[in-house]
Amino acid sequence: MTTRRPATMSTFTPWKIKRTALIASAAVMALGLAACSSGGSATPSDAPSTSTSVDSNAPVSLTWWTGQTADAEKLLEGLAAEYMKAHPNVTIKTSPGAPTTDDLKQKIAAGFVGGDYPDISYAFGSWATELGMSGHTLNLADRVADPAVAWTEIPEAARKTATVEDRVIGVPALVDNLGLIYNKKVFDAAGVSYPTNDWTWDDFRAAAKKMTDPAKGVFGSGFSVSGSEDTTWHFWPLLWQNGGSVLSEDGSTATFNSDAGVKGLETLRAMAVDDKSMYLDQTDEKYGPLLYDGKVGMIIGGPWQLYDLKTRNVDYGVTILPGTNGDHQTVSGPDVWVAFDHNDAARSKATEDFLLWLTSAQVDERWNLAYGNLPLRSSESTSPAFQKWVTEYAPGAQTFFDNLQNAKTPRPTIEGYTELSQYVGQAIAKVLQGQATSKEALDEAASKSTDALS
Repeated sequence: MTTRRPATMSTFTPWKIKRTALIASAAVMALGLAACSSGGSATPSDAPSTSTSVDSNAPVSLTWWTGQTADAEKLLEGLAAEYMKAHPNVTIKTSPGAPTTDDLKQKIAAGFVGGDYPDISYAFGSWATELGMSGHTLNLADRVADPAVAWTEIPEAARKTATVEDRVIGVPALVDNLGLIYNKKVFDAAGVSYPTNDWTWDDFRAAAKKMTDPAKGVFGSGFSVSGSEDTTWHFWPLLWQNGGSVLSEDGSTATFNSDAGVKGLETLRAMAVDDKSMYLDQTDEKYGPLLYDGKVGMIIGGPWQLYDLKTRNVDYGVTILPGTNGDHQTVSGPDVWVAFDHNDAARSKATEDFLLWLTSAQVDERWNLAYGNLPLRSSESTSPAFQKWVTEYAPGAQTFFDNLQNAKTPRPTIEGYTELSQYVGQAIAKVLQGQATSKEALDEAASKSTDALS
């Protein structure tokens, strides 16, 4: 994605944004420094919701950075126009905000310093804690406690991502998870049976090896070695399925270099180095299209790819991830509409009101379901729009929705995760390219990550 969400990978499709976290250290530093300058307090505000303390009819202008391109941006602009028509006192200035979603973080950080940041912005979940600790976000805890918001119907991992130290800094923009996507024609050509929900990682490896044909430029599988978050989060399910954890219980020490982590990474290393059955993508953007074109047999992917699969008329299938001892745990990568504070009560209320309208069940189905994304709330699964979505994006839509139950462990959202992700991604990249052993690479990454956490 050339990047913009909904997701993190490939030639951009309207709902696909790049989930990678290639964030320069300068941007990370800027987030911290910004909390101490330009009108923001170093400690995040715990001010109560402004929902009843200001004039609801006061003229107010909001800036919304959507993090989208193409049709997705147009759709959101249309929703903003609809809201403004119903609320004549509110003006919403809508734009992508930056050339790519990845660029938004640095632009927001610079905005904190210069006092020019949006009221609402799309943000990858891995940025949540840093943004939440900036001193520039609103706290929507009181608003989402309203039963009408149906906050608890949003998956727990997504709610946790939007929550920083008991402060709700925004509302999930979308939820997703990783499953196994495969090209049936590649399987058929190699005479390999299609994946099932009972597959193990040994089954995955064996099938990839059989489908690999160097003479035809066909690989059994593909994996990112960019060293970005796209590399890292694809590894977490193997860690968790083997009984490992990213961090110690108190969050102070990296523990992904445990025997569980080494075992999980060895599965990938054996495919990349020993079997040479894995296409190693240096950019995050090629292995998806190669699957569509029949040059890769299967990838670990998500619902953001359903749009491409459909529009390119790929004969494909989707299953849950291969498992370890019956554990098919996956990872969810929720992203967030973050609400920012400008020390203006009317502006804050308008921001909260619009954001809760945008993410309501009735409007969400016109945004997420329209682009192949999963619905935010479980109750949306009973709506006609959901049933239409399942049919329109079959096969795969129902599988990804059901797979949310396998997303049992949230990615860490603590401060320092961005650096940790980078160290892990770089370690995985070295291992898959035969430049280090799984143990030594993960040990080095864990040491650097622990330092970053402290």
